[in-house]
Amino acid sequence: MEHDGNQVAHFSANLRLLCERHGSISAVCRKINLNRQQFNKYLSGLHMPSPQNLRLIANYFGLSVPILFSQPDEFRTLVEGNFFHAMENVRRSPELNKFVEAMIVESSGDQKEVLGVWDRYQYSSIYKGFILRSAFCIYKNNQFLQHYYIERFPSYDDPTKTEYVFKYYGFVFPVAGRLFTADFEGIQRNELTFGVYAPVKRSSSKFMFGIATGIAATMFRQPYSTKVALHYRGPGLLKREHLDALTVLDRGDPSIPREALQFLGDGSEMIQLG
Repeated sequence: MEHDGNQVAHFSANLRLLCERHGSISAVCRKINLNRQQFNKYLSGLHMPSPQNLRLIANYFGLSVPILFSQPDEFRTLVEGNFFHAMENVRRSPELNKFVEAMIVESSGDQKEVLGVWDRYQYSSIYKGFILRSAFCIYKNNQFLQHYYIERFPSYDDPTKTEYVFKYYGFVFPVAGRLFTADFEGIQRNELTFGVYAPVKRSSSKFMFGIATGIAATMFRQPYSTKVALHYRGPGLLKREHLDALTVLDRGDPSIPREALQFLGDGSEMIQLG
């Protein structure tokens, strides 16, 4: 796709603004896995990214590709509308700290049953009709529970390569036989996710079935609500073997547990708002 001079100038100006708000250019290049010299050409307007690299850049900043070509004044207005800093404000808010302290008191029951590594299955909001397998870990930090989970999405052009990664970190609250989670996306820092899960034991396997809701901190990513199945893998923290299994799967893939597939259904109940 060819871009005229105005589009190239808009893109480079908008990219510079995004980089200014996301730390060093080297860090951005490292996280997107793009060559720094080539990225400098994008910033200066000397060269346009390939369609694949445009998707990488847009995904990293939580934007759609067309938005990157907006008029710079309009783009700055959108960016400075606190969309990119909503999560930081939430993290620093005294209301969140009070909520966490209250939930820690309520979560003083037996927690050993939920600690460890879980495979996490849900229908993907990016790869329509496919099931995303991510790695979910619950661990104890002093007097309360925390968790983190990692998603990897393969490239459309080369499924053997990873196109982008999301990492979430948050709190876990066992209350009344249910597990409540609240987490923040840690790479792009533009999403807040909530979940509620019910532990279920089927035959010799442990599962947790529930619902997760993702709320983007920008107006460009669609909020969603979807069923999620967690399948227990073992104690401890995430290891290389768990990360190597992260991908997007066809619904008929035999590695998906039958119980998880039955709970998830055909994906028709996934709700996206936009």
